[in-house]
Amino acid sequence: MEYEVIRDIKNSCSGNQMRDIFFKEISTDDPDRWIRTEEPDAEEWEREEIDHGIRYYVRKNGMLTVYSMSEI
Repeated sequence: MEYEVIRDIKNSCSGNQMRDIFFKEISTDDPDRWIRTEEPDAEEWEREEIDHGIRYYVRKNGMLTVYSMSEI
């Protein structure tokens, strides 16, 4: 399957003026494996089914990254 992935790094630093959002198109039959490969050092991750696809919440080194995957 083809997905559009939006990677949103949540940065709570008050001095951060730029949004950390990245877009990517991927092809995978196993989104869970793709996330684990993309974030191999993740301390915790959570999967949520949403209307238009899948959302993952990944925690690593005190930072939260949210991956939203929509089928293309």
